[in-house]
Amino acid sequence: MKTRVLLVDDEEQFVEQLSERLKIREYDVSACYSGEDAIELIKQYLYDVVILDVAMPGMDGNEVLKHIKEHRPLTEVIMLTGHATVESAISGMKLGAFDYLMKPCDTEELTRKIDNAYQRKEEQEERIRTAKAEQYQTSPWSALDDK
Repeated sequence: MKTRVLLVDDEEQFVEQLSERLKIREYDVSACYSGEDAIELIKQYLYDVVILDVAMPGMDGNEVLKHIKEHRPLTEVIMLTGHATVESAISGMKLGAFDYLMKPCDTEELTRKIDNAYQRKEEQEERIRTAKAEQYQTSPWSALDDK
């Protein structure tokens, strides 16, 4: 299965070019141009990794990050930033972002970060599955309590 990536940035040309580069590398890429649209997509679809611009008009990247972690805590987020917003990207790391990159970013470096973020998400999901399986083995009735 392809890694599902959501690209969020208000610069349309940047989004289109990066989307094409990622699709060529076999990622399943969706894109949007605002934080508000990103939140709606996150609520509707399961993405493995979100590539999120820090500085956007309206809702900024850190606000969007908070919503992503609230609705999809296992989805990994890579923040994109220009030099003026490095502090914002670092505060995004404190809010749960996987990593951040400076714009313009090298595609190979970005794909490595996407792959690492995906691997971390998969490992976390596997730990959850293992813990639930152990819980069910020790207490089969606990499956009925699962929400």
